[in-house]
Amino acid sequence: MSLIKSISGIRGTIGGPAGDGLSPLDIVKFTSAYTTFIQQRNGRQRVKIVVGRDARLSGDMVDRLVTGTLIGMGAEVIETGLSTTPTTEMSVIEHRADGGIIITASHNPKHWNALKLLNASGEFLNAEEGDRVLQLAESGEVCYAEVDNLGSIEYDCDAIDKHIDKVLKLKLVDVDAICKAGFKVAVDAVNSTGGLAIPRLLRALGVTDVVELNCDPTGHFAHNPEPIPQNLTDIAQTVAREHCDLGIVVDPDVDRLALVSETGEMFGEEYTLVSVADYVLSHTPGNTVSNLSSSRALRDVTARYAGCSYAAAAVGEVNVTTMMKQTNAIIGGEGNGGVIYPELHYGRDALVGVALLLTLLAHKKMSMSQLRQTYPNYIISKNRVDLTPDIDVDALLSRLAARYKAEPDCTVTTIDGVKIDFADGWVHLRKSNTEPIIRIYSEAATEKRATELAEQVNSQI
Repeated sequence: MSLIKSISGIRGTIGGPAGDGLSPLDIVKFTSAYTTFIQQRNGRQRVKIVVGRDARLSGDMVDRLVTGTLIGMGAEVIETGLSTTPTTEMSVIEHRADGGIIITASHNPKHWNALKLLNASGEFLNAEEGDRVLQLAESGEVCYAEVDNLGSIEYDCDAIDKHIDKVLKLKLVDVDAICKAGFKVAVDAVNSTGGLAIPRLLRALGVTDVVELNCDPTGHFAHNPEPIPQNLTDIAQTVAREHCDLGIVVDPDVDRLALVSETGEMFGEEYTLVSVADYVLSHTPGNTVSNLSSSRALRDVTARYAGCSYAAAAVGEVNVTTMMKQTNAIIGGEGNGGVIYPELHYGRDALVGVALLLTLLAHKKMSMSQLRQTYPNYIISKNRVDLTPDIDVDALLSRLAARYKAEPDCTVTTIDGVKIDFADGWVHLRKSNTEPIIRIYSEAATEKRATELAEQVNSQI
């Protein structure tokens, strides 16, 4: 498997011959290039870099290579150890660091790992910055520190607790209301660092009845770690059997949040952001942002509030946060369960999503299934096409865009692949940033219509 180098970081499989996947040589090369980029940006060798990782099996090995390389480059390392993506992002801000590296392949299976690269604001590098890191990696124009100038390492063992404390202090998080509600909550953390963070957060919020599934951070993922319905049968059954008020599911690095209703039915990952945004808008009206592959439900809910507007960004967290800053959005994220609340920080954060969602439930005094019924009902059909060498994807997407631009009832957007908006739904086709596939998403009010729209575009392919 070749390395995947994108706006989402440097990602690949562990193991195999050199040049195949994410090898130790690659880890050193890209860490060196990233550190050089940060040093050049700051005009000094002694830069401060935060490092955190999820619990996947290769994490400790990769962490040692990363921190060793950073020390060899003359950097000061703040090591947060087993952490979460949003915790590491916030630690960059906490320590006034010059950047950060998160060692995680997010929702990918256990044999994958990756380096996610952060700037001094604890946010992902943009495309231009990422390209510069890749150029440095390919050119090998890096310089390691002399022996008297080697870097150092400092351990921050309380990073998750500091993160939780900041969530609790948010104005819209009502700890008293959550405590009085007496929620019973099931948690599936897929045996990664969500097992450290989410139960601890819940108890800090006053939730005393927590049913833990796969919360031991061993890295032996109990199921496919992507938090989508077909992978969540165990927690769905547990929520119904244990009479829980809801179920909480996070991916290995805890930046995505999926919810299960009290009936054991999926709340819908698209509706994590919708529900949290509804709560935030009801108290602090403002603009919202999600990506082109996210549900129209956020647009519809935003329109309920006077003076509020919705905007769509290209897929990718950095694209969403850029659009949020441009539009002064107060809440945003992605339909995969990623909530970005700038009041805390500009990063997808399952912890802040949990706290705001529980506050909403406590205030509304309704069940998860009742809450879901208050939102527009859309169904998204998610499909994929595996790439082969003979497919000219860019030419294919260009031809599709031209075809549908000629249709009078269609609106075509090409800032990220091709999105075709019909009166009663949409289809979005794009190359994945993290896997060698084309994603084909479609949405409509019914599953039948969503499928029809996808098949209509597929027939053109």
